[in-house]
Amino acid sequence: MPNINIIKNSLKQVGGDTVKKHKLLKGVAMGLTLAMTLGLVSGCGTKTATPAAADKPFAGTQLRVVFANHPWSDAIKAQLPEFEAKTGIKVNLENFFEDQLTTKLTVELTSGTTTIDAMMFRPLQEGKLFAKNGWLNDVSAMSQKDKTWDISDFNKGAIGTVTMNDKLYGVPIVTEREILYYRKDILEKNNIAVPKTLDELLAAAKKVNDPSKKLYGFVGRGKLSPAVTQFSSFLYSEGGDFAKDGKATLNTPEAIKAYQTYGDLQRLYGPPGTLNMAWPEAFAVFQQGQAAFLTDADSLYTNLTDAKKSTVSDKVGFAPFPAGTAGSKPYNITSWALGLNAKSKNQDATWEFIKWATSKEQVLKMQQAGNPGARESVWNDPAGLKNFPAEYAATVKESMKTSVDHDRPLVINIGPARDAAGGPIQAGIQGKDVKAAADTANAAFQLILDKEK
Repeated sequence: MPNINIIKNSLKQVGGDTVKKHKLLKGVAMGLTLAMTLGLVSGCGTKTATPAAADKPFAGTQLRVVFANHPWSDAIKAQLPEFEAKTGIKVNLENFFEDQLTTKLTVELTSGTTTIDAMMFRPLQEGKLFAKNGWLNDVSAMSQKDKTWDISDFNKGAIGTVTMNDKLYGVPIVTEREILYYRKDILEKNNIAVPKTLDELLAAAKKVNDPSKKLYGFVGRGKLSPAVTQFSSFLYSEGGDFAKDGKATLNTPEAIKAYQTYGDLQRLYGPPGTLNMAWPEAFAVFQQGQAAFLTDADSLYTNLTDAKKSTVSDKVGFAPFPAGTAGSKPYNITSWALGLNAKSKNQDATWEFIKWATSKEQVLKMQQAGNPGARESVWNDPAGLKNFPAEYAATVKESMKTSVDHDRPLVINIGPARDAAGGPIQAGIQGKDVKAAADTANAAFQLILDKEK
């Protein structure tokens, strides 16, 4: 651009010569026009021309993010100012209780809403429905682009939970596995080693069972639907599954053996009222010092180690799920995932948010806040384990190696399917004919599978 002082001096030098002044001003005007044109050209094109724009390509974008009321949500919410400052993206967060969240998402997504950008969802509860209806975007391609974010770092079981028809419909944020909880003092007193097989668990439960002293060998879920998820690890470890190639497999020899084992543990060595127990009731028995063994989700462990809740908080041990005929195969699932609304108008900005929330740095912070993450690197980092009991951390790491990526039948109509699969569990607890109950359950489950085809 011409220097203004030079222009003033030049005008003084030409004095009253109007012609010369006119020529000089004309030249200045042409120079200014050229300079402005060059400036405009340099300012056009991609945003990358300006360093600030390159750093924050989504600055000014507002995202609507819908979460469940969950400890993970609370922990990530505290980190949002960091993300907003880094990207210029404003995150408008909404929180709901689990059932409210499912209802809200179902209603809005059914209407074709474009205003929801990211959402928390339960892959094994509503994920199949959301994916089938086209509500969740397939993020397979997006997940492969950023090598620093590193999709390969996520545990195989956790990724399997959010993968349907070879498409990735979400990113894992909270995981859990089934493990064996045991009373260290009782095993030591009776000179019993920590059971490594289901047969050893049955034998140990029998040895310590003493109803006269209100001490039971085993406690677990026995209620129709809630018991199914915890029974699943027994099923897999005996070599079975709920279905295979579209065919129900609840009455195979492997399944019947698993049903019988789970039923015997509770019928022979469990407390009264098992048929009505979901996880809170089963954990309460253990908390009160009335059970030697419990198999359930590792994510619930603080209910047993918190001195305010448990009378045996300093006596709790953790071990991998005992092996059956097919080995130790506990479920290892993504209980909560982050999904991207397929109709969101902010696809790239939303993926930027999901990447940040599930980055190695954030997963480490979330895990340190007590939320078991899905990244292998975090479980191999001492910083990611420091807030967990050492035996618990070792158990979780071991459980990830041979696990299965679902803990219930993989269908849309999950309620009726769980009720069907739970029938033989209750038959075993009551001492009824498990084979007959399994045949009935298999027929009912096959009808569900056929309808969904």
